[in-house]
Amino acid sequence: MESMGKKKPRPRRSFTPEFKAEIVELCRRGDRSVGQVAKDFDLTETAVRDWVKQAEVDAGELDGLTSSEREELARLRRENRRLREDVEVLKRATAFFAKETR
Repeated sequence: MESMGKKKPRPRRSFTPEFKAEIVELCRRGDRSVGQVAKDFDLTETAVRDWVKQAEVDAGELDGLTSSEREELARLRRENRRLREDVEVLKRATAFFAKETR
């Protein structure tokens, strides 16, 4: 009885930038609400709202990180994490070889 009413989470989907741009354009036209566009294309309303907001940031209409800035930030964070791991490996190797030479 406990599982009644609980929906299984939807598997994570990815969408092309072109598809997102089309959805944003449909929302901006104003003939349909964000909720209606989301329902028509079987999308979550939150995702569509996020796409519209990001498009407004990219167009300079809102303050925030543009898509290219977000991509660069993610790339720099990955690189930073990798470099920290490299430094940690070098520290361990240095400690190991320092112990061996005593």
